[in-house]
Amino acid sequence: MKNILGKVAVLFFSTALILAGCSEGGENKATGETGETKKYKIGVTQIVEHPSLNAAFDGFKEALEVEGLEVEYIVENAQNDNSANTTIATNLVNSGVDLIFANSTPSAQAVASATQTIPIVFTSVTDAVSAELVDSMESPGGNLTGTIDLHPDVIKNTLTFLKEELGAKNVGIIFNSGEQNSRVQMDKVNELKDELGLNIVEASVATSAEVKQAAESLIGKVDSLYIIKDNTVVSALESVVLVARNNKLPMMVGELDSVKRGGLAAFGFEYFDLGYEAGLMAVKILKEGNKPSDLPVQVPKELRFVMNKETIEAIELKVKDEWKAEFSE
Repeated sequence: MKNILGKVAVLFFSTALILAGCSEGGENKATGETGETKKYKIGVTQIVEHPSLNAAFDGFKEALEVEGLEVEYIVENAQNDNSANTTIATNLVNSGVDLIFANSTPSAQAVASATQTIPIVFTSVTDAVSAELVDSMESPGGNLTGTIDLHPDVIKNTLTFLKEELGAKNVGIIFNSGEQNSRVQMDKVNELKDELGLNIVEASVATSAEVKQAAESLIGKVDSLYIIKDNTVVSALESVVLVARNNKLPMMVGELDSVKRGGLAAFGFEYFDLGYEAGLMAVKILKEGNKPSDLPVQVPKELRFVMNKETIEAIELKVKDEWKAEFSE
C-alpha cells in the first residue's frame, strides 16, 4: 500500500498545453481587423448542480480570464433531466456561439449529437472514447476535445484501500445505470472485484430523489460503501452521508469535493484544475486558431489521498499513521 498512499502532488497536465496560451508569433485571433479585442460567446451546458462540476466551471472561466479573453457566457443546467439536456444542446447550437463548454459526459454527448462543426471542449468526462466523443485520446479526430476525470488508478486504489486497510468484504455501490460514465466505472469495479476478493452489492437509481432509499436498502447487506463519480448520486450525496454515519459505515468517494461534504476518503484531484486545463484548451482554439482535433485529451497525472476528520470521528475509525492522509478543511 505504500505507493498507493504516498503523498503526491495535486495535478499536473501536459506542460505543452499549459504554455500554449503564451505562444509567440502568428496572428492573434483575439483581436478583430480594427485591433479591438474580440468578445467571444461561449455556451455552457452542465448536467446537474454539484460542487465538483461547479468547481470545474469556475476553473474554466478562470483560465480564460487569466489569458485575457473577453467572454459572454450562455450558461444552462439540465438539473439531471435528459430531455432538458438535449434541448439545451440544440438551443446552444442555434445561438451562434463560438465554442461550447460541456461539463459532464451526458452534456458532452448531447452537444456532440447536435453539432459536428462548432468546437466543443468538455471536462468531467470519465471515458471520452467509450462515450464516443473522440476517436482516441491522442487524436480526437472531430470537433471535440477536453479533459477527463478518471485517473487510471483511482478505482483500484479505492477498492484496495477498502479491502486491505478497512477490512471490507461486501461493498455497496449506488449508481445510475443510465449514465454512461457510471457504467464505465462499474465495468472496472466488476473487473477488479474477484482479483481483490470483494463482493459488490449494487443499488441502481434513476433520479436523485431515489438515492437515500437506495442507501438504506443496503444496510445489513454491506460493511462499506463506495460512491463512484455518478452525477445523480453525487448531487444527493448528503443523504448517503447521513445513512453511512448513522450506521457507522466507512464510505469511500470519487472526488475530493465529496470528502468535504462528508465522505470518509478519496483518491483524487481538484476539479477546478481539471476545468482550468479545459479552459486553456479553449484558449488555444479561440485565440490561436487550433482545431479540437489538434489537441489530445488530457488526463489527471497525480492523486492525493484525503480524509474527513469529522467523518472519521462519527464512524469511530482509527486512523493508521502509514496512511499518510491529508485532511479536508
